[in-house]
Amino acid sequence: MDLIFNLLLIIQLLCVTSAASASQVLPGCQEKCGNVTIPYPFGMERGCYKAEDGWFQTGLILIQNSLCIHNRFSDARNRFTVLGCDTMALILGSLGRNFTSGCVSLCGTKESVIDKYCSGVGCCETPIPKGLKKFKAMIGNLNNHTKTWAFNPCSYAFLADYEQFKFQVSDLSDPDFLVKTRLVPVVLDWAIGEMTCEEATQNSTSFACGANTVCSNSNNGPGYQCSCYKGYEGNPYLPNGCQDIDECADPNTNLCQEICINNLGSYSCSCPHGTYGDGRKDGKGCIKRHKEFPVIKKRRLIKLKEKFFKQNGGLLLQQQISSLEGAAETTMIFTAEELEKATNYFEESRILGKGGFGTVYKGILSNQRVVAIKKSKIIDETQIEQFINEVVILSHINHRNVVKLLGCCLETEVPLLVYEYVPNGTLSHHIHGEDRMSSISWQSRLRIAAETSGALAYLHSAASIPIFHRDVKSANILLNKKYTTKVSDFGASRLVPIDKAQITTLVQGTLGYLDPEYFHTSQLTNKSDVYSFGVVLAELLTGKLPLSFERPENNRNLSTYFISSMNNNRLFDILEPRVIAEAVTEQLMAVAMLAKRCLNVKGDERPTMKEVALELEGFRRYQAHPWVGENNEELESFLSEPSHGNQLETTEFYSLNNQEMIPLEIAL
Repeated sequence: MDLIFNLLLIIQLLCVTSAASASQVLPGCQEKCGNVTIPYPFGMERGCYKAEDGWFQTGLILIQNSLCIHNRFSDARNRFTVLGCDTMALILGSLGRNFTSGCVSLCGTKESVIDKYCSGVGCCETPIPKGLKKFKAMIGNLNNHTKTWAFNPCSYAFLADYEQFKFQVSDLSDPDFLVKTRLVPVVLDWAIGEMTCEEATQNSTSFACGANTVCSNSNNGPGYQCSCYKGYEGNPYLPNGCQDIDECADPNTNLCQEICINNLGSYSCSCPHGTYGDGRKDGKGCIKRHKEFPVIKKRRLIKLKEKFFKQNGGLLLQQQISSLEGAAETTMIFTAEELEKATNYFEESRILGKGGFGTVYKGILSNQRVVAIKKSKIIDETQIEQFINEVVILSHINHRNVVKLLGCCLETEVPLLVYEYVPNGTLSHHIHGEDRMSSISWQSRLRIAAETSGALAYLHSAASIPIFHRDVKSANILLNKKYTTKVSDFGASRLVPIDKAQITTLVQGTLGYLDPEYFHTSQLTNKSDVYSFGVVLAELLTGKLPLSFERPENNRNLSTYFISSMNNNRLFDILEPRVIAEAVTEQLMAVAMLAKRCLNVKGDERPTMKEVALELEGFRRYQAHPWVGENNEELESFLSEPSHGNQLETTEFYSLNNQEMIPLEIAL
């Protein structure tokens, strides 16, 4: 009997999650085909999908790529599956994903096969790689089923969603197996375009994510996808994006015991008059006040706030700001009630990050402005100066690449600072976070470095009073939606008298970034920030952590690892692959040399921050210079050419009886 090869594709679209009542399509467009919902950016007619050309039609299988929607077979959900007791099959990928894989399925008796197990006895399966858009499958056998004819006359090979397909022993002899498999889908991953979120946000016209959405890079090939903010619902690809979920409309969607107050992206609970507590079912709830516990009188409350104001350094703050010229306009004073409501009483889910000086929460003010609220740790008198220091320093700064202080609150037990909200996380998160190794392009890395150095140069020389940051690191460099840099966290910074080039302080900073000269002498200079910035430059070039105990002992510290690699002409070995691929060699070498100068052990031999900023800005506008051609040999020796000796290993399947392999090619 002839071998039977079957590849069944039933497309399952993994779409956005939203309320059933919310429209998933553009106005005037058909939303369903049969019982299948087809959400935007897909569509069934012109003007109803994202691209200018291309189309999408539902059914068993009928998909054509549009200009902006890119499909790949899902590596997470699909498996290349082979059924039979005398069967071997191969899957060969192409279109940029060249690979060969497969498996062999054998069995001597029907009794040796076990339901739901595809481990090589009656059924086998193998995963597929990421980015697969086209493949060819080949199937063959050893004995043409002559020894298994009674219980397995045919062979099958197909791609299927492993969560949907469950192998049964009866499949081996089922004459209607093909009908059964038609109900098992192949899952396609899809993404918008071929750019990362960082690149796509630069063009607001073509950017596909609507309002109140989060952009995330595809984890299966190029492109990006959109999703709603937490607390929002809808189709993130529609122009109006996602809408706030009114958790208070349904008692089952909130944890309020009595009164529910809907906020944008969240909700808060309160208690009715005559009761007190947090109003939450999972918290203190609402407790009825007893007459014997009188409400605190207004005068007593005022005195308590005055006590906290003095305790938190309010008088010292007034004295510091009034005595210094060039301070920015007086910052706004917030009440404790305003900030409690803005953070839903400092709910844990609102935490943006934690540091040595406190916890930062996301807050939404009454005017709907989103802010970052820094709640200091319980402090004693020795730490009050630290807190006031940050307020005073930020009052002197007015720079587009420095996070802006909006105000503070001193009438609570611990002081609070209110900053502009920078929504895209830290540079450290984008460089070192999971699956983010190559998310930032070289041009953006160079721009981030130039903006950061420009901000630090401003602090050192252009501000009304020189300021040494003292804790420069990638975790203190924030990025907004357009990946514009915002230098943050000035709790450890120091104002420097104009007539002094250095000051003696208690050593503070972060291991891996700390200037060794400052560490040994306690003499803080503007070159201390230069050293720390050199570590950040090395991070941008290599994508490696500043301190890692997973590296060999001699290379645990990135600064020494980086300098050693340059000195031994092995810089190429530690640079991030995307940096090598995108940067001009001469430009890359110039930035690496600048980083090396910043990391000089002797502070006097490091450049100033202003010099660093000017050089980086020059590199951004890089054009070939005469000196480049004269030093090509030196550049090549520093970079050290990569090895070209890697060979692709191949494995061949041999048929004992020279049986024919039947090919079938599938492409998206």
